[in-house]
Amino acid sequence: MGDPGLFTPHSVTWQMHGDPMMWIAGVRALYLQALHPRAVRGVLQNSDFRHDAWGRLMRTANFVGTISYGTTEAAEKAGARVRKIHSKLTATDPDTGEEYPVDEPALLLWVHCAEIDSYLTVARRSGLRLTDAEADRYIREHRASARLVGLDPDTVPADRAEMAAYFEKVRPELAAGPEAREVDDFLLRPPTPRLLVPARALVWRRVAGLAYAALPPYAHELYGRPAPEPAVVDRRLRAAGRLLRAVPDRLRWQLPPKHIIRAMERLGPGSRPARYKLGR
Repeated sequence: MGDPGLFTPHSVTWQMHGDPMMWIAGVRALYLQALHPRAVRGVLQNSDFRHDAWGRLMRTANFVGTISYGTTEAAEKAGARVRKIHSKLTATDPDTGEEYPVDEPALLLWVHCAEIDSYLTVARRSGLRLTDAEADRYIREHRASARLVGLDPDTVPADRAEMAAYFEKVRPELAAGPEAREVDDFLLRPPTPRLLVPARALVWRRVAGLAYAALPPYAHELYGRPAPEPAVVDRRLRAAGRLLRAVPDRLRWQLPPKHIIRAMERLGPGSRPARYKLGR
């Protein structure tokens, strides 16, 4: 056996992050993260998000794949790179002129919780069988990923109850400001080569629409765009889950950067992520 990594094949994370619905969950996370004005301002003022959004999304996916399935050393190095980048960045509040660091613990915590909540919510609502105990365990496991980006793990929610309490506490700080509108506009109409515009209308708009629909009701209220009833959204998420999960895992995992394939080569076939290992 090689290095099992930060989470190991026995974790909920190991089984869950190989699910194709994580891509829709990632888009939901972007929608949710953009509702914190100070957090989204830090992203837009310090990155070429408007012109390199796809690159940013892929780098985020690569980071999640590395810490989920890479060696412990690879995960720690990925976290160190993120902390180093964030430590050099600041953002400016356009109303007050205040300059603040983007690695403020409160901002890092918001980004973390929005991401983990999105992964867990979309997975469960799309039909991935996780018990309540496994859901709590998943949230607790990601105190480790929170540490990698610079948070004190003891300040991070460790179960569903603590996560719900956190969102209730932070809701007064949320707003759909100009930066959130910019992210919303991008996710609805991302820059696309002319020949791919029909595909954007056919495929991407449905992906973004489903991710938006999966947001909590207060997020729909802030954005000012309605969404179907939760039961309708659940049916659509389950349908998307059945469709995407029909694609053989081995085929999907061959796509770069092949984190899961490399993990299985390192640890043996018994480490293969599998949905049937959850909810037992």
